Amino acid sequence: MLLTAGRGAHPSILIAGLSAGFLFGVFSAAYIDWRLFLSLGWLLLAVVLVGLTFWKRVFYMLPVIILAGILFGLWRGGLVQQELSVYTNLIGHKVSLGGVVAEDADKNQRNQTLLRLKNVSIEGHEMAGQIWVAIDETSDIRRSDMISVTGKVSKGFGAFAAAIYSPTLNKVERPVPGDVALHVRDWFGDAVRKVVPAPQADLGLGFLLGQRRGLPPELMQALQIAGLTHVIVASGYNLTILVRFARRAFEKVSKYLAALSSGLMITGFIAITGLSPSMNRAGLVAGLSLLAWYYGRRFHPVALLLYVAAMTVLIQPSFVWGDLGWLLSFAAFAGVMIVAPLLQAYFFGDKKPGTIRQIMGETVTAQLVTMPIIILAFGQASLVSVMANMLILPLVPLAMLLTFLTGLSAVILPGLATLLALPTTWLLSYMISVADYLAGLPWAQVEVELSVWSVGLIYLAIAVLCLYLSRATGYRLRESSIVD
Repeated sequence: MLLTAGRGAHPSILIAGLSAGFLFGVFSAAYIDWRLFLSLGWLLLAVVLVGLTFWKRVFYMLPVIILAGILFGLWRGGLVQQELSVYTNLIGHKVSLGGVVAEDADKNQRNQTLLRLKNVSIEGHEMAGQIWVAIDETSDIRRSDMISVTGKVSKGFGAFAAAIYSPTLNKVERPVPGDVALHVRDWFGDAVRKVVPAPQADLGLGFLLGQRRGLPPELMQALQIAGLTHVIVASGYNLTILVRFARRAFEKVSKYLAALSSGLMITGFIAITGLSPSMNRAGLVAGLSLLAWYYGRRFHPVALLLYVAAMTVLIQPSFVWGDLGWLLSFAAFAGVMIVAPLLQAYFFGDKKPGTIRQIMGETVTAQLVTMPIIILAFGQASLVSVMANMLILPLVPLAMLLTFLTGLSAVILPGLATLLALPTTWLLSYMISVADYLAGLPWAQVEVELSVWSVGLIYLAIAVLCLYLSRATGYRLRESSIVD
């Protein structure tokens, strides 16, 4: 229970209120005069209000701790806005810029190399935030490489402080030993490609490691139209499969061993895939859920959603100012952890869903909850995404397992790898055929326009639906967990 007798408030609801206020405060800092909230006095006032709320610990103090969160968020967001304001004077000017490649490089339809740079320095001065760079040259640029470019600074978008299009690439420097996890990932990928042909091997590695750069452009386009790109990028879905597998495999042996193996799986997967916004969220959600499971506790998913959102924004406030990956990640999380279990309870009662039904239910709800954001961002909607996900997602865990065993045997027992490569190739070929067929349908994708207000009303309707389902079924959302 969040509320106890005597109108006392459980600490979890107070922290959730603080998190909600903080998120709103940071978001607001981008749209008001942030210079008004740079004083440390606002932070001290927020701390005093938090202390007062936890001292009283009564429900009517909830607005006070929400106010404390808002003040803290305005102060934190204002500091970052001050750091980013220096880019305003650089827009339209040609500069020499250096930085570290934060994530795997992508390609766009113009065959440009797309980079996200962190640890940015311009003309020798350290800068805040991340920069978006689109390079015309085809170059072997990898995550963690240090690059230097010269080009004209353009206005940023989303979570990027600025952007540079078609700059001159001056230098690419690869540190030694560099990103060890990246070397391990590429080494394993090469082992898989020795026995599994392309593009099947590339798709399998996309499932297992979130490695999508090797996918052919035509297959990537088919996956986008079919609404399947979320399973070939490093995301919470891939991590959830791995964590659930590790927990269920070792739980009968030892609860400690199950928690340890799942924790190592989380750490290793994030190290290999990199700290993208979606992986920040996924790692924190999985880690906190695993910790709660180990100690026999459970987070309410709404509270967990607010906790993790606040923690990620505390580290990187720009996420809440328009990072599409961050927004989609939390929308998908809400679909899986909130909407899916309520619908399962409504249609099937107390009967616990099997693995296939659980995957299909979570898939459909994640697609539906993220669709408004996708339409708002791209103006397009996939009419075949639900069908494609239902035909492919239940088989993704098997595809991940076969890809892993094939790569492992290619290193240890090459003869066995040849045998394992056959079912691996067949399964991945089936998935490619489904994606190609559905994406090729003339009505597979349509153009749709939604305003920000329309999207807000859609999510309000989803929230009302969840309240109705909760009351109609009596289902306790606290019972849902990402590690179960």
